[in-house]
Amino acid sequence: MDYRRVGDSGLVVSELAFGTATFGGVGDFFGAWGATDVTEARRLIDICRDAGVTLLDTADVYSQGRSEEVLGAAIRGRRDDFVLSTKAALPMSDRPGDVGVSRSRLLRVVDDALRRLGTDHIDLFSLHGFDASTPVDEVLATLDSLVAAGKIRYTGVSNFSGWQVMQSLAHADRDHRPRHIAHQVYYSLVGRDYEWELMPLGAAEGVGAIVWSPLGWGRLTGKITAGQPIPPRSRLHTTADAGPPVNDDLLHEVVATLTDIAAETGRTVPQIALNWLLRRPTVSSVIVGARTEAQLVDNLGAVGWELDAEQIRRLDDVSAVEAPYPYFPYRRQEGFARLSPPMV
Repeated sequence: MDYRRVGDSGLVVSELAFGTATFGGVGDFFGAWGATDVTEARRLIDICRDAGVTLLDTADVYSQGRSEEVLGAAIRGRRDDFVLSTKAALPMSDRPGDVGVSRSRLLRVVDDALRRLGTDHIDLFSLHGFDASTPVDEVLATLDSLVAAGKIRYTGVSNFSGWQVMQSLAHADRDHRPRHIAHQVYYSLVGRDYEWELMPLGAAEGVGAIVWSPLGWGRLTGKITAGQPIPPRSRLHTTADAGPPVNDDLLHEVVATLTDIAAETGRTVPQIALNWLLRRPTVSSVIVGARTEAQLVDNLGAVGWELDAEQIRRLDDVSAVEAPYPYFPYRRQEGFARLSPPMV
């Protein structure tokens, strides 16, 4: 396991992180992901620790706070072995004040997360989505006070657009408040939109990517191929509509190439997909999740080796899609390309 700084900050994390959306199993949506209890969670985290994983990721909305509770119980007595990351902003109920990141809600949800996790501080606290109804200065001032109080060490965002990230960074710089160091983003071989704007932004501004759903919302397992139905136990039957859209033709072509490279290397399809991501610019850590020990061990096998240049080129080519405006001229036209060479 290698370790990386998150963006330009001093926070160092493992290149693979363990995501705990499968902990708790409360409700139809998260119940379809998994229902890992404290005993099972402790065993999975033991495997992670033995493999060198330090970053553990959760969110208040995962199983209505139960994921944080299970995680906190599972690491009791060894809190300092890990970097804890959690998030808030999404609704926890239908009550008007139970969504977003207003001052009153942020103060409450951070205290709630600390209680559920059984800790006195959160290493990385991220805004789970952009709250258009709360002024950015209010958000940053509140986060600043939470950092000053020692409840949060670093802040980040998740699922923001480029202008939303830049607005927060600009206001933080202007008012001498802590900058967001991380952007938790969707990025995979079947979802490379991160590269158009957010990756160059991250490189320029020192914001590290922490990747969620690196296997394309469970599609890059090698079990979903052309002409075959989705496996009966797949969570896609319940959660596909809530996840990132994936073109089926692209998916099948990518999986075919992954399968070929897996055969060449003696690795598995998920390991190939994860290893490709770990070589991308700005990526600080890639979050893997698992319902079983076997799944976790397989995912952890994505590190400690590298794809060769030809294999990377094949994966780059098969997963490439046309860039949206205003980015396509910089890929298609020589004059534009000379102004701004692509990062990848």
